[in-house]
Amino acid sequence: MEDKPVANPMVVLREEFDDWAILFDPDTAQAYGLNPVGVFVWKRLDGNHTLSEILQELRATCEDSPAEANDHMNNFVKKLVEKGLAGYEITKVDHLQIPHGEPG
Repeated sequence: MEDKPVANPMVVLREEFDDWAILFDPDTAQAYGLNPVGVFVWKRLDGNHTLSEILQELRATCEDSPAEANDHMNNFVKKLVEKGLAGYEITKVDHLQIPHGEPG
């Protein structure tokens, strides 16, 4: 099962008129520019899409996507994760068994 990245819900996406956008992280007061492809990927970081699914949709939507699009997208998402702008959901455990030790 492939991981599904999730955008940090605290990060603000401000789209500009030319399909570019700014990501603003209020925790760090940092802003990052995104090109139209970055915006396309960002909007799909919802925990419902794997990177493979996003790439398939990108290739179906954009003509002439380069052969190295997968590497570019993986590096982009990796940088988002490193900066705290995105991450991966943690699956909840229904119950956790902790061994009982003798009181000390």
